[in-house]
Amino acid sequence: MEQKLNKLKRFNVIMGLFHLIQAVIMLFLASSVIQKIGEFQPQIIQYFQTFNVSTMSLETASKQLFELPFGVLVASFLFISAAAHFIIVLNSEKYTADLQKGINRFRWYEYALSSSIMIVLIATLFGIYDIVSLILIFITNAMMNIFGLVMEEMNVGKNKQKVDWRAFIWGCISGIGPWIAILFYMLGTGNFDRVPWFVWAIVGTYFVAFNTFPVNMVLQYKKIGKWGDYLYGERIYIILSLVAKSILAWLVLFGAMQP
Repeated sequence: MEQKLNKLKRFNVIMGLFHLIQAVIMLFLASSVIQKIGEFQPQIIQYFQTFNVSTMSLETASKQLFELPFGVLVASFLFISAAAHFIIVLNSEKYTADLQKGINRFRWYEYALSSSIMIVLIATLFGIYDIVSLILIFITNAMMNIFGLVMEEMNVGKNKQKVDWRAFIWGCISGIGPWIAILFYMLGTGNFDRVPWFVWAIVGTYFVAFNTFPVNMVLQYKKIGKWGDYLYGERIYIILSLVAKSILAWLVLFGAMQP
């Protein structure tokens, strides 16, 4: 057990470096090399009601709040992931103690922040510029991950016959919300033949990547094969995090370069 925990600690260092290197390269490209990425800054707007004296009625109006620094935020997605790995290493005693109980709090807090930033960026690529919608998408996605933490907290020390799946189900329901919003914007025109390739790539990657995490959790709690060891599932989480986030981050970044 101790040997496995030490390997996981070293593994976190390696994965943190991979995330950090990519984040630095991405930030460099977005700020200095590829001008189009730096110039892509969606205008975030706020809708509100105003009274039109001439028509004596309420009308919907809008105002621009700020421009979203898209390229920088994509890089921050990976910076946050790198920081999380290094924080785990610095707090390795807490990390290993929790793993032996079947829980990793660091993972869920990091996912709640980093994945929520990414889904907000994806939403802007599909034309969701309303500040309220983006805030709700961020919070809903963050809560999906917090439910993952609650799932582990509710099942610490339980065997597979007594697993309480309620938090997992609530998290899945919460995770559907951002999908609904994005699909409404994506499919609104009905001109699917005109949807750029990178849009399909992002949606497909997002769907597959994000759904591998709950699958990993199910395998853990069902104790199927190697997943009978919680530490194996933890290692898979780390690998999935690097692969999914890397592919998605680069797709989203270069998606900003498309017409």
